[in-house]
Amino acid sequence: MQAATIAFALFEQQLPEVLFLSVRTGAAMLAAPLFGAMSVPVQLRAFLGVALALFVHQWMPVPALPDLLSMAGMVALVQEIVIGVMLGFVLQIAFAIPLIAAEQIAGTMGMAMATSVDPASGSQSGAIGQMFSLTLIFVFLGLGAHLLWFELLVESYRALPPGPAGLTAEAMQRIPAFGGQMLATAAAIALPVVLVLLLVQIATGVLSRSAPALNLFALGLPAGVLAGIAALIAVLPVILEQFADVSRMALEQTSGVLLP
Repeated sequence: MQAATIAFALFEQQLPEVLFLSVRTGAAMLAAPLFGAMSVPVQLRAFLGVALALFVHQWMPVPALPDLLSMAGMVALVQEIVIGVMLGFVLQIAFAIPLIAAEQIAGTMGMAMATSVDPASGSQSGAIGQMFSLTLIFVFLGLGAHLLWFELLVESYRALPPGPAGLTAEAMQRIPAFGGQMLATAAAIALPVVLVLLLVQIATGVLSRSAPALNLFALGLPAGVLAGIAALIAVLPVILEQFADVSRMALEQTSGVLLP
């Protein structure tokens, strides 16, 4: 009976600390594209956040946490939310790269109207965008990058211990800089297919000028779609390598936010 009382008292003492540590992990889970998707139940995300916080509490040196009802505790809680959201937001930027590249390709192919509801985000997405997004997810998981991201999330408590001190200005500046790099990477992914479609459109235009009786819309749209599909099949190995680079880039940027 006395042992049970001691265990309950220890649990009651450690519970606020675990809940405080779970704020960062829970915010990161909500902001990350894979774990924060609509298809993942909220209960599962909350369970993963608390499980990671329990692991951090037991296996990593955590400094004395401030009182949650004090001003320092409120500031530390906000800092935990900001750090967690930033760690997940970096992945959101990386996973937006294939969607931007797919929009460029679909608009040039004439398939911009081929949209459907994305079950992961609940928004409308193009058919090529969903294919690119699923391909990046498979590459990301196949490389084990999700495990490395979990490791960075746990190591963030060592790099940025809970307290009033949060992300530095240099770390915050890396995130918009990564946004510019995202646009350049998306343009590089879409460039080979867009170049092929540009050549097809030029050939279609020359053909329509030489034979005005031909229906340009009846000829150009099927030619653009077929050329785009053929170009996608041809450059698929290159796209897979670029998606692997995107996964590595996301982990490097996440590490740079923690250790600028």
